Amino acid sequence: MAIIDIKIPTPGESITHVELYRWLVEDGAIVKKGTEIAELESEKATLTLVADEAGKISHKATEGSLLEVGSVACTIDTSFQPDAAETPDETVKKEPSAQEQTKVDTSPQPEIPAYEEKSSPQVQDNSSTFEKVKITPLAKKMMQENGLSIEDVINGLRRLKASDIEAAMDDSTMAPGVRKTATRDYKTERMSSLRRKLSERLVSVKNETAMLTTFNEVNMKAILDLRKKYQDQFVEKHGIKLGLMSFFMKASSIALLEYPNVNSSIEGENMIFYNYTDISVAVSTPKGLMVPVVRNVESLSLAEIEKQVASLSEKARKGKLSIPEMSGGTFTITNGGIFGSMMSTPIINPPQSAILGMHNILERPVAIEGQVAIRPMMYVALSYDHRVIDGKDSVGFLVRVKKLLENPVDMLFGESSGERALLEL
Repeated sequence: MAIIDIKIPTPGESITHVELYRWLVEDGAIVKKGTEIAELESEKATLTLVADEAGKISHKATEGSLLEVGSVACTIDTSFQPDAAETPDETVKKEPSAQEQTKVDTSPQPEIPAYEEKSSPQVQDNSSTFEKVKITPLAKKMMQENGLSIEDVINGLRRLKASDIEAAMDDSTMAPGVRKTATRDYKTERMSSLRRKLSERLVSVKNETAMLTTFNEVNMKAILDLRKKYQDQFVEKHGIKLGLMSFFMKASSIALLEYPNVNSSIEGENMIFYNYTDISVAVSTPKGLMVPVVRNVESLSLAEIEKQVASLSEKARKGKLSIPEMSGGTFTITNGGIFGSMMSTPIINPPQSAILGMHNILERPVAIEGQVAIRPMMYVALSYDHRVIDGKDSVGFLVRVKKLLENPVDMLFGESSGERALLEL
């Protein structure tokens, strides 16, 4: 028999403690080697604790505990071995259901008896309590449609109205637009380390930068037409769909090298200018916003950008991003358009000096060569630190991005091979 200690790994430099966010297996569960047994959160990323050997798990810390790097989170007794027929899912801790998480009455509800229409307007009932109850025609019709009896609707002796029927119907029988059953339920949930750190950073940015936002709009017709024309060929050759993010990242990369102040940061009394473009992509996850970095975008094709963004986004949503994958960006792009946002002022991701916000694409009337035409338009926003970036550079950068997006072949710097060369077809 051997008892193995499972210790807290180091998530990265300067991080000495992590929070045990949740156990993925029950205390006493017998797991296989390589099973994920717990989720850990640092101020920068989510980590997974893995069983080094097969055996019986013994928890040494509780969920929500702040643990020092190198400390023991649990032990594994290797004298216990999982059944060969047992699937990994059988040892995994079950998530509480929605009913268990909220404070609601989950007791079985009595079956509602069907309403039987009476020939007489005066309703008869087995109990003398409802002998004198009268029902309006509209109320009677609603009761029939929703399978309600008098007992379901009334508490006391009075004439039933349509509003009585509406109030009696629960959420499962209510028609759209009808009032919902009132409730005062709520639940309290502790903020994760990641979200607490994000909160601190957002407040810090607002307090420590001279942040301004400039706006413009982009006619997306050229890009949408390009995607529609070549999407099938692009997928066939590169194995991934051609999205919008790669165009925005490529256009931003070109503009960043032309406007070096936008691709810079402040360090003490010095400004650092980068000759490369490492672009962070904001990804919304259940645990908060994460910003993985795509390195050297200036040297990548659209297909390579799409593949890296897809891979990093999937890792972010699964909580598998490492610290290096989120460190060192020189510029950030965030896409609120996927949630339907028409316009917003994104907050800078420090120590970067600027962030580009994409928004929803809507068909709007625009003036083109003196004529009104309907075009797919997107508002774009550039939030920037005015300590580093002047108005001329911020506006010039955004205009350059706009022109590149409206004429995507220009991203090839004058190469004559046209659209097909841009997509590497």
